[in-house]
Amino acid sequence: MHLEVLRVPPTTADPEMADRPPLVFVHGAFAGAWCWRETFMPWFAARGWDTHALSLRGHGASDGAERLDSTRLADYADDLRRVIDELDRPPVLIGHSMGGMVVQKVLEDTQAAAAVLLASVPPTGLFSGSVLMALRHPLLCMALWRIQTFGPEEASLRMVEAGLFSTPLDAREAERYTALLQNESSRVVLDMTWFDVPRRRCPQELPLLVLGAEDDAFVPPIEVLATAAFHGTTAQLLPDIGHAMMLDRGWEKTASVMEEWLRCSAF
Repeated sequence: MHLEVLRVPPTTADPEMADRPPLVFVHGAFAGAWCWRETFMPWFAARGWDTHALSLRGHGASDGAERLDSTRLADYADDLRRVIDELDRPPVLIGHSMGGMVVQKVLEDTQAAAAVLLASVPPTGLFSGSVLMALRHPLLCMALWRIQTFGPEEASLRMVEAGLFSTPLDAREAERYTALLQNESSRVVLDMTWFDVPRRRCPQELPLLVLGAEDDAFVPPIEVLATAAFHGTTAQLLPDIGHAMMLDRGWEKTASVMEEWLRCSAF
């Protein structure tokens, strides 16, 4: 099976950076590797990091679209393990939303240099967050149901703005992001709700950063704090940014917090 893996190599030639682990970015639901290519990958590459982003099967230019709705969370985890196996050293795994859940599953049995969870689905699953979203953002909850049931053409510009971003986008930006959305696997949604949530903490010795967004309608701060507590660490909540922490205005703040943490983790 072909997996789309984008790479932006480091654009600096500092020999002291040669031993840094590569960064592997894992996208969230309804998205693909493209969400990292616009901002985070060139930003980190300019600071000496070797960056990679995969499109999970059925997403982006990866194979498997015709079997997407029967795909399981374990399949996504296998995709990430395959990318890790092709690298020459254990990477830093960076997962956003659903991608954060994939990273947590992979860390149950796979070595990594470090991990970053961005607005991640918590290890307790989607159920409590879905209830909160239905109560606080019922129209957004309905919009997600329509996309999942009838397809991404049901996505509205308003849904993109309200669900992913902290401030309104201009019409052209909103149209572009809406056009890039796609279906998600219903089986994976069920796995993340009840059937295949993480059972073990990340290894105690693994450097782990848990970040959330104060303006996140999908993964509210209480869920970010729950993720950190499960893994025995603390979370950082960034103000004035929405769920799309790598695309929202102010994404540089997210990237800067991550890079400072990586440097402090002896990388």
